[in-house]
Amino acid sequence: MRWICILIACVAAAQPAAQPPTAVSPADLMRAAIQKQRLAVRQQAQSARAWLLPWTDEPAISGPRPCEPIADPVAAPLIETAAKANQIQAPLLHAVIEQESAFHPCAVSSKGAQGLMQLMPDTAGALGVKDTFDPRQNIEAGARYLKQLLDKYKGDLKLALGAYNAGPAAIDAIGAIPDIPETRDYVDAILKKIK
Repeated sequence: MRWICILIACVAAAQPAAQPPTAVSPADLMRAAIQKQRLAVRQQAQSARAWLLPWTDEPAISGPRPCEPIADPVAAPLIETAAKANQIQAPLLHAVIEQESAFHPCAVSSKGAQGLMQLMPDTAGALGVKDTFDPRQNIEAGARYLKQLLDKYKGDLKLALGAYNAGPAAIDAIGAIPDIPETRDYVDAILKKIK
């Protein structure tokens, strides 16, 4: 038994030490997300023949929205395409994006929702999104999700918006918009924007 223990100790000692994982700061992660988002916006602007001002080399990382909002000439065709594909009014999608992220494609909420339409990672994954910071993918998936909610709640826009903000479980539990101030304010703000 002693020989086995020594042998195991020798074998364990002979193995190379595991390298500690390289620590990546939140600022580095955000910089990478911003660069990825900028590339996607540039590609979409080029395909729409839109002109964009150059970005600075080093994006600022302070504040809740460290990237620039996408310009309307870039956002409008993406919104129109997603709206038509999902039989949703374009002004509704525009209002949701404005309320969710103020058109900042690299927005990340305190709860982890990402991108223009603030998709939660699980929702984005279920909708087949590969990059939540890509404006086209985010808008298309957000529109598809909103359409699913509208269908689920038989066209009741208030319930669909409440579910988009608070989650379908919160709506299903009581059959109405929950008494959550953030959700009520969210629904009211979007309804005012589309009237």
